[in-house]
Amino acid sequence: MVAYSVVLSIILVIIWVGQTRLKKFKKLPPSPFPCLPIIGHLYLVKSPLYRALGKLSNRHGPMLMLWFGTRRAFLVSSPEAIEECLTSNDMAFANRPHLLAGKHLGYDYTTLAWSSYGDHWRNLRRITSLELLSAHRLHTLSSIRAEEVRLLGKKVYQSAMKDGTVEMKSMFFELMLNVLMMMIAGKRYFGDSVADVEEGRRFKEIVEETFKMMETTNVSDYLPWWKWIGGRELEKKMIALKGKRDGFMQGLLDEHKRKLVYVGESDGSKEEIKGKDDKKNFIQVMLMLQETESDQYYNDELIKGLMQVLLSAGTDTSSGTMEWVLSFLLNNPEHLKKAQVEIDTYVGKDRLLDESDISNLPYLRCIINETMRMKPPGPLVFHESAKNCVVGGYHIPRGTMLLMNLWAMQNDPKNWEDPQEFKPERFIGLEGSRDGYKLMPFGAGRRKCPAENLAMRMIGLTLGTLIQCFDWDRMSDEKIDMTEGKGLTMPKAKPLVAKCQPRQQAAKLLI
Repeated sequence: MVAYSVVLSIILVIIWVGQTRLKKFKKLPPSPFPCLPIIGHLYLVKSPLYRALGKLSNRHGPMLMLWFGTRRAFLVSSPEAIEECLTSNDMAFANRPHLLAGKHLGYDYTTLAWSSYGDHWRNLRRITSLELLSAHRLHTLSSIRAEEVRLLGKKVYQSAMKDGTVEMKSMFFELMLNVLMMMIAGKRYFGDSVADVEEGRRFKEIVEETFKMMETTNVSDYLPWWKWIGGRELEKKMIALKGKRDGFMQGLLDEHKRKLVYVGESDGSKEEIKGKDDKKNFIQVMLMLQETESDQYYNDELIKGLMQVLLSAGTDTSSGTMEWVLSFLLNNPEHLKKAQVEIDTYVGKDRLLDESDISNLPYLRCIINETMRMKPPGPLVFHESAKNCVVGGYHIPRGTMLLMNLWAMQNDPKNWEDPQEFKPERFIGLEGSRDGYKLMPFGAGRRKCPAENLAMRMIGLTLGTLIQCFDWDRMSDEKIDMTEGKGLTMPKAKPLVAKCQPRQQAAKLLI
């Protein structure tokens, strides 16, 4: 009788708890059926993820609640839902999910990309915005970008004169690495005038290994017990990569520290022997802050974390966009010709295009916007809710991972007429790289990409220069393969190889 009472009590408690939870979460967004035991909706995950999730949204609606193992994920793919997430609920969704990559490659979730919203994150954002990416800083370092683009043009010219063909993927990628490393550490690692070939080789290996690692889905992020079965190997690789990255960045810091000399006997302060303040690279600026601030906040780990975030976020995204733009133009030569005529008309043929010209080349900007609409550099944006909130009338519990499918939104016929057609003209008259919340390749809200200005300058300057100096064509009558490859930044599956012929003024302008 006692045992019967105990069992009955347990059953009643279970029913009561179930009813309470059902009542509490009755306004959760709809969830695709079936949600399997243990794995939830992981069986729906296919590559590329943004396309698989886009099909789910088309079938079930623009707001869905998914279960990836033990993680709850709120999938949104409409401008209205995303706007609500990033305006009235921007504070609630300002966190990042704690994934294993953030632990090992993000200095235990303390870098700008992985840190939770709060005082530390705001300070990192301030440092990045003021010390490297402010309009003033970008202007003072514009000569670096101009020189690197000129060297790229010279390299393309030499390849064109040799056999008329160029492989652009590696050229764009090495360009962005050189630009960012010149801004960060005053060093270039690719092309001519490379001071340390071995250091450049190590740097390239680390960068390539980092992007390869980020392409790999870590199952134990969603099924924690998986690491005890087969997930330890990936974690070991992350730990090894962390050591390589940390050692390389520390070497750059130590090299700059050796160039500091004591100049004041009274206060023991240090300063750089060379360079005016506005010409200093990022490491020099940060080391000066490290020396002058007394609270030890600007330690080596913070500086290395910022360096790694800038490199990871600023290379693959911009170089990939340039490759997509040129691919679209080769498949649509009438748009390429219009861009060339615009540049010839405004810039002329007696000087190279300059960054200051980009704002006066609206059609070039339309081409870039249309490319980022169709092939956004960040097709999926991950946030996490720090508190309970309401979106579209649905209850979103604290700790829910927010998945914003920008690719699905920007390729949805409900938002764009003929979304699969490359039509730069649709952006005529649009300022910037936003169209409300229908187009947001750099995100929005508190966690919007701080490097948008730098990216648009580099993409515009590089493509404008290549269009100004060369006539481009496909390798054959077949169109360029526009299939997407693996990766978080939507790379092309097949690297772009094209034919180009230097225009009459190219040699004079580039060499």
